[in-house]
Amino acid sequence: MDVFCKLALLHNSRHQLMGVNVNATISLTFAIGSALAAVAGALLCSSYPTLQPTTGAMPGIKAFVAAVFGGIGSIPGAFLGGILLGIIENLSKAYISTQLSDAIVFLVLVVVLIVKPTGLLGKKVNVKV
Repeated sequence: MDVFCKLALLHNSRHQLMGVNVNATISLTFAIGSALAAVAGALLCSSYPTLQPTTGAMPGIKAFVAAVFGGIGSIPGAFLGGILLGIIENLSKAYISTQLSDAIVFLVLVVVLIVKPTGLLGKKVNVKV
């Protein structure tokens, strides 16, 4: 499945000629991602006594921050970004302030983007137009 996803990412007619069903691969990838998001939402809502429209806003933003830390499009980078996000957030809550922990995480994100705009494990991609 991983090879088919990488081939579908290129979305080239050569892959269709080789027998890869690009549309089915994209649909399956989207379905798997949606199912994982639904499970994460159910687990998140089970830990809160009330449900509001903004219940998942901060976890969603933090997931995006973790992906940007590691580099967009890099699975190991997103993992590393999530680990770093958790460490930075917990250390800032323990030693600085619980109220400022989110601001500190976003400040570290800004510093990482200034120093290395592609993220920690991201690679610069040159696209010819």
